[in-house]
Formats: sequence, C-alpha cells, structure tokens
Amino acid sequence: MEAKDLREQDGAELRAKEQELRDELFRLRLRKGAGQLGNPMKIREVRRDLARLRTVRREVEGRSA
Repeated sequence: MEAKDLREQDGAELRAKEQELRDELFRLRLRKGAGQLGNPMKIREVRRDLARLRTVRREVEGRSA
C-alpha cells in the first residue's frame, strides 16, 4: 500500500480501510499466540500500513477542516 494511492480516497474509505487493517492485525496476533502464524513479518507490514493510513487520513482531514 502506497501513500499516494491512499491520498486519492475520501475520509469514509480511509476509515473503512483502517478498520480492515485493525481487524487483520488482531487476527494475526491471535494466530501468533496460537503458534499458527506462518509469516511473522506480516504483522510488521500490517502495522506499517496502518500507521501510513492514519498519517494520510490526518493529512486529508486537516486539508478539509
């Protein structure tokens, strides 16, 4: 996921995508705790995507305010 792609979306789409990423991160953490996580780097990727999305969302909301 790239920031330039996120900047093209509106606030509602960004909030929905953020919720998806939070849910995915939760599921990955559960799988890690159960010892069923095949690729532990996936957690890092999702965390970074979530941080990137939150940063872009703040930028977009700041512009419209």
